[in-house]
Amino acid sequence: MDKKKYYITTAIAYTSGKPHIGNTYEIVLADSIARFKREQGYDVFFQTGTDEHGQKIEIKAEDAGITPKQFVDNVASEVRRIWDLMNTSYDKFIRTTDDYHEKQVQKIFKKLYDQGDIYKGHYEGMYCTPCESFFTESQLADGKCPDCGGEVQPAKEEAYFFKMSKYADRLIEHINTHPEFIQPVSRKNEMMNNFLLPGLQDLCVSRTSFKWGIPVSFDPKHVTYVWLDALTNYITGIGYDCDGECTEQFKRDWPADLHLIGKDIIRFHTIYWPIFLMALDLPLPKQIFGHPWLLQGDGKMSKSKGNVLYADDLVDFFGVDAVRYFVLHEMPFENDGIISWELMVERMNSDLANTLGNLVNRTISMSNKYFGGVVADKGVTEPVDEELKAVALDTPKKVAAKMEELRVADAITEIFTLFKRCNKYIDETMPWALAKDESRQDRLSTVLYNLVESISIGAELLEAFMPETSEKILGQLNAKKRGFDHMDSYGAYVSGTKVTEKPEILFARLDLKEVLEKVEKLREEQVKAAGGAAEEEKPAEPVIDIEAKEEITYDDFMKMQFQVGEIIACEEVKKSKKLLCSQVRVGSQVKQIVSGIKADYSAEEMVGKKVMVLVNLKPAKLAGVLSEGMLLCAEDENGELALMVPEKKMPSGAEIC
Repeated sequence: MDKKKYYITTAIAYTSGKPHIGNTYEIVLADSIARFKREQGYDVFFQTGTDEHGQKIEIKAEDAGITPKQFVDNVASEVRRIWDLMNTSYDKFIRTTDDYHEKQVQKIFKKLYDQGDIYKGHYEGMYCTPCESFFTESQLADGKCPDCGGEVQPAKEEAYFFKMSKYADRLIEHINTHPEFIQPVSRKNEMMNNFLLPGLQDLCVSRTSFKWGIPVSFDPKHVTYVWLDALTNYITGIGYDCDGECTEQFKRDWPADLHLIGKDIIRFHTIYWPIFLMALDLPLPKQIFGHPWLLQGDGKMSKSKGNVLYADDLVDFFGVDAVRYFVLHEMPFENDGIISWELMVERMNSDLANTLGNLVNRTISMSNKYFGGVVADKGVTEPVDEELKAVALDTPKKVAAKMEELRVADAITEIFTLFKRCNKYIDETMPWALAKDESRQDRLSTVLYNLVESISIGAELLEAFMPETSEKILGQLNAKKRGFDHMDSYGAYVSGTKVTEKPEILFARLDLKEVLEKVEKLREEQVKAAGGAAEEEKPAEPVIDIEAKEEITYDDFMKMQFQVGEIIACEEVKKSKKLLCSQVRVGSQVKQIVSGIKADYSAEEMVGKKVMVLVNLKPAKLAGVLSEGMLLCAEDENGELALMVPEKKMPSGAEIC
């Protein structure tokens, strides 16, 4: 009988630099889902890759003195090295510089243009050359540029746009009739309330300000802008052809069963991508899951601080499977997870070395000590056995239920609950006491058999999450894989099988002090590589005196309401060189706030920040865009801005007083 197909993708990693552990989390998460589906008998196709075009790449390559293609070749190679290091079982690694992808993007652009979904337009108005921005007459300040105060001249600029609004109602209906389409539910509500229901603006899909992109075939001075290029990898990678000559794989695997992405790019995948597919007359993916972020415990990762966590560094400290366990187990379903060196050492010692490693080691050691390594079921049962058997048989069902909901951390917890129950069973049965009684040898043998059988079930379930550890445990027990469909009965471990004579230590306990000493050296190396000195070694910073404003009363101050906000989305304001438009969650509300900080922050790095917000500022339009508050910033003597952020972790909506 043909296997049921399952097509899973990750977002493609942007090739601006080496991926940190937060980026790596996504590929490991996807790998665990793909592996588990394979265990369940699915024909899985797992695709990942790299996003390699754009102005940022062009600039970085120029700074490095190499071509953009050389730059992305280097980074893509590093991305793939780390994905392989983490033992991820992807079937396809696509690059957006692959020839077949670029050709299909050009054909897709042309098809959408020919059918009227893409049109050539232009920005028209008063143009400021230094700011490279257009303004309407009403946006000017005393007839001059509202951003820099310079002179403006009438001008136009070409761009291609996609008619997003044409498909908006159809997408809203799809989301409403397919509640599983966007997960978690909070992400769906965010997309509907903040973007779809207020109305979609047409999307700019070409650029002329840089060259490192896929040229528009019929208008080569334009290059295809990021999302029409990057998102289409999900279909080009499996053989989509715009002219109808699609491969058998595409016909089999599309629509995707799961797009796994970070919450920061949920809008592009749940609004832009479905609309592109509708325009191409293709079915929509079955589910898009916006996973939370994995955050560093001591603040935002920064090379200058030396606290960026990379997968290969963590592997040097803990090993591949331990790192996989950390990132998968510490991530909640919906909220951001925290990872720190202290937490990793604690998990290493308690969960991995003690709960799992010690359990396997002492079970094998007792089997060797008491029966020469032979594990035999003598059938001498007692009531205490039944609870262990029940937990062992129930665990596969619980794990499958959690994985069906993509609750990977909870699935791992279920497996370790079984291992903990095995440890409790040892305490309850006290094999060392049974060994002293000649008349109870068959009971002792049965106890050890129950342990080996239960551990074998747990170890096989562990394969999706910690594949090397799973293989090592089954190998040391000399246990054959039974397959997920055959985990509904107890006793599959062949009675009379001999375990290994010398069990391998799966996970060694670590000394926190020694680890932190090594971490400090690693941080110094990172800071040095970043071209600076450790922050505490920097000279005292200069101070700035500014002209004092008129004093205000306490009552005046109390009229202003300051709260902590979380930026959930951000994009550039088209007609301004300085402005970014952020969607800021403040408590249960979302406010749109326009800020003149584009010179200091990119739209991408704004997403996820906790910021200080003046929330009761009277709404006003900046460059034609409504702003409903103000983000607080500090400004130095050079005019560089820094967002004011809470020193400690604070929930969205917390009052600043």
